[in-house]
Amino acid sequence: MNNPLSLSLGATPLGDGRCRFLVYAPKAERVEVRLLSPRERTVPLARDDRGYHRGVAEEAPPGVLYLYRLDGEKERPDPASRFQPRGVHGPSQVIDRNSFSWEDGEWTGIPIESYILYELHVGTFTTDGTFDAVIPRLDDLKELGVTAIELMPVAQFPGGRNWGYDGVYPFAVQDSYGGPEGLKKLVNACHHREMAVVLDVVYNHLGPEGNYLGDFGPYFTDRYRTPWGAAINFDGPHSDEVRRYFIENALCWLTEYRVDALRLDAIHGIVDASAYPFLSELADTVRGLAEKTDRRAYLIPESDLNDARVVTSKEQGGYGLSAQWNDDFHHALHALLTGEKDGYYADFGSLEHFARAYSEGFVYSGRYSRYRNRRHGNSSRHIAARQLVVFSQNHDQVGNRMHAERLASLVSFESLKLAAGAVLLSPFLPLLFMGEEYGETAPFFYFISHSDENLIEAVRKGRKEEFAAFRWEGEIPDPQDEATYKSSRIDHRLTGEGHHKTLLEFYRELLLLRKDHPVLSRLSKEDMEVTAFENEKVLSLRRWRGMGQTAAFFHFGSAPVSLLLSLPPGRWDRLVDSSERQWGGVGSTASETLYSHGSVTLSLAPKSFVLFSRA
Repeated sequence: MNNPLSLSLGATPLGDGRCRFLVYAPKAERVEVRLLSPRERTVPLARDDRGYHRGVAEEAPPGVLYLYRLDGEKERPDPASRFQPRGVHGPSQVIDRNSFSWEDGEWTGIPIESYILYELHVGTFTTDGTFDAVIPRLDDLKELGVTAIELMPVAQFPGGRNWGYDGVYPFAVQDSYGGPEGLKKLVNACHHREMAVVLDVVYNHLGPEGNYLGDFGPYFTDRYRTPWGAAINFDGPHSDEVRRYFIENALCWLTEYRVDALRLDAIHGIVDASAYPFLSELADTVRGLAEKTDRRAYLIPESDLNDARVVTSKEQGGYGLSAQWNDDFHHALHALLTGEKDGYYADFGSLEHFARAYSEGFVYSGRYSRYRNRRHGNSSRHIAARQLVVFSQNHDQVGNRMHAERLASLVSFESLKLAAGAVLLSPFLPLLFMGEEYGETAPFFYFISHSDENLIEAVRKGRKEEFAAFRWEGEIPDPQDEATYKSSRIDHRLTGEGHHKTLLEFYRELLLLRKDHPVLSRLSKEDMEVTAFENEKVLSLRRWRGMGQTAAFFHFGSAPVSLLLSLPPGRWDRLVDSSERQWGGVGSTASETLYSHGSVTLSLAPKSFVLFSRA
């Protein structure tokens, strides 16, 4: 009998109507597959001493629905189901994993330093809320300058409305989005346009409704807790098989669906005290896949620990992941733009904080955090610029506000342009949140469609408790109400109207500069000088590459300012000024050309920035 570790979990069609089933279920002495079509019957599986059950069924071609029967009693969907056409409580469906006709040719991915990320939620990005509906929008995103689409989680979740972080079938593609075929069509369309695809995956917990993994084996542990429920068993007894399940899941997305990178949700919720942590093993496995297939594959985690070891190489004692989100950059920028001081924004608000985010990455790299009442983080000085993802908005920072306001509803139009410049002229990997590029004003609420009233009420209560530290006022829109979901859809028609159209053109101009300018296209923290003028609320950012140089000056103050700035000698030509009339501003107060003998006097409009270049 074949080693179960060499076989794929779940249902694997073998041809001629035959299908192999493999499930890890050490809690069950006996497992049968109950096939629901073309004729209902049960097929017993053989159990080995590690708790794997496997066998081959005749007359089980792709399309057949099935359930696992555990010890003759409980019937459950497949933990490694590729498709749940009737939702999280219904039967799984056998899927032919190799039937899709890929047309992405010799696609091997793009270098991570070329990533311009665009995060979207499939359900609210269009009125239809499907993978198919995203495809017609790809050309606009490519013209904007986006090079990588980042999808919020698409693993099967309960109902048809969810952010995706309540997924309970990590291998199955959400039925209401279009299932496996729909996702493959979207990935294929992106690659055809030379755009990478990043998929958000959740390995720190599973959602509560439809979560039957515990009936099969020790996937969870009570030794740790996460904010979202039981922790995954990555380091306890039988954790080898649990790790295998999630590592195979990562490989499934990267191979069966040809996804280019995985965004790992909230890895601070992955507790693992083993000598060879799961994240390190995952990184090694993905690196091996990339080498074997001669293609690029990346892991981009989210973490609130400010721990540089996550992306530090294994040779230097780290986990070796590719890049990570940098919340500190967002918090420092947001606090400057809005003046908010509640919750975690209590740790931010000065220009020095933002200057540190630019020059190092983490603002809190061992410093005392008032919000946490302890020291936080370690140094990110050695982390390469291409290993940090920065943003002025994302699903968390918008959706986890009580009223889910986007930045366009919190600050002025001038501040929106200032935020765009701060992110896109940085040497880091920029991420845009869907609609940001034209100043979308629709909120992005948290929404669910659970079927258990007790669970629905628990979610409502939990959301209220989350907002306590921010002292926001008002009522929270009901996450279960379909109207909450519908009000979160973005409106692409705004791109042709007034300031929305202007902002879109402004983003396009900045992204073109970032791509084509020899200095801005190079991601480096080393070839850069950052200076904060706290009293004047001005941040000076000078970058260079060979003889070429750029100088950007960001003014966060609310009144015009004129100041003397050091600038290397030579002629400096203005490339863009956010206060120019063509960008909806009051008119530039900065000269089109500066002739520096070591210093210059520069005038800046409120909430604006200007970018100069010296050849």
